Amino acid sequence: MNQKKIGVVGLGAMGLGMAGSLRRAGFDVHVCDIRKQAAQDFVKDGGVAHDTPTDLAKHVDIIVGVVVNADQTEALLFGDQGAANSMSKGSLYIMCSTVDPNWSIALEKRLNELGLLYLDAPISGGAAKAASGQMTIMSAGAPLAYEKAGDALDSMAAKVYKLGDQAGAGSKVKIINQLLAGVHIAAAAEAMALGLREGVAADALYEVITNSAGNSWMFENRMAHVLAADYTPLSAVDIFVKDLGLVLDTARASKFPLPLSATAHQMFMQASTAGFGREDDAAVIKIFPGINLPEKK
Repeated sequence: MNQKKIGVVGLGAMGLGMAGSLRRAGFDVHVCDIRKQAAQDFVKDGGVAHDTPTDLAKHVDIIVGVVVNADQTEALLFGDQGAANSMSKGSLYIMCSTVDPNWSIALEKRLNELGLLYLDAPISGGAAKAASGQMTIMSAGAPLAYEKAGDALDSMAAKVYKLGDQAGAGSKVKIINQLLAGVHIAAAAEAMALGLREGVAADALYEVITNSAGNSWMFENRMAHVLAADYTPLSAVDIFVKDLGLVLDTARASKFPLPLSATAHQMFMQASTAGFGREDDAAVIKIFPGINLPEKK
């Protein structure tokens, strides 16, 4: 039986897990990453590694792009070693990055003009859910694009939301999700910082809040990183500098006020400027003065 071929470009915290989910689902997974060793490590358990998106595109008719932003997506598709010109007519690009919705709408048009299909399909759920195929996909695109995707989306995610028949709707929902995620992380950091300032034991505060009405998914997940003093960047501070910036840009275009988002964005900006941009987004707590953060045990 011939395996269905699919490409994944970008083997970061999310992309690596998604590629693994596709492999477990029986796909012949072709991968590419700017870090060539990451691709080589993945294919030790099956799959094919390629040095460039151009080369990968010659072997598959579906590419899942799991890169950080619009600039990286542009390079992946249209750069010197981009995939778009090597993709066969009728092939599909599944865009999983967080981007300006209007940029995603324009990308659909550009790819359609090349005879290619496109799904606007941002993702959420974190690295653990990506690795177990339990993440969420917020998608939009033409019926033909969904038909081409087949069971690829369901192989990567527990929840696949189909939000419209043209690009943009998926990215709009994604930036609203990022609004909430960023504000929740900032609020969680502020709450934990106040507790530390007032002399409350960090582990006791965490235990109480995670069993009380003030809890949030982000408090429970990210403040665990603070307790462990582990700022390994599964999602970095600079991601929320970018994503909350997109949120504010979108709202600014329609003159819509977002005071909480603006404050949270400034907090992440401050953390980035202080040198924490590449640390886990929980490192936003480091902007608060006069507190002693937990140390590694």
